[in-house]
Amino acid sequence: QVQLVESGGGLVQAGGSLRLSCAASGHTFSSYTMAWFRQVPGKEREFVAAISWSGGSTDYADSVKVRFTISRDNVKNTVDLQMNYLKPEDTAVYYCAATLLPASRNERLYLSWGQGTQVTVSS
Repeated sequence: QVQLVESGGGLVQAGGSLRLSCAASGHTFSSYTMAWFRQVPGKEREFVAAISWSGGSTDYADSVKVRFTISRDNVKNTVDLQMNYLKPEDTAVYYCAATLLPASRNERLYLSWGQGTQVTVSS
């Protein structure tokens, strides 16, 4: 399985931007569909965005569409999430995840997870 480490979280004011990055170990990174999920304490983890192994296909939750952009670099073994026009309701722990299956919003299909990075958006 690929090992994942997120970075880039922090505190930002509403309307601001953050860029999350997920570094993957392993030489088969380009075989994986990658995704970002987020979780607020006491709530279920929710899908944010996914990108196909080639980067040619992406999917976004309606709540982040237009504001967030997922991208990947199969040479650097990284997947990023550019978050613009952040809202207080975007506050959560953000997780990077990987699967060898096609892109899905179902977290159960993702077998590799990072440790998470906290994003806090103040109003």
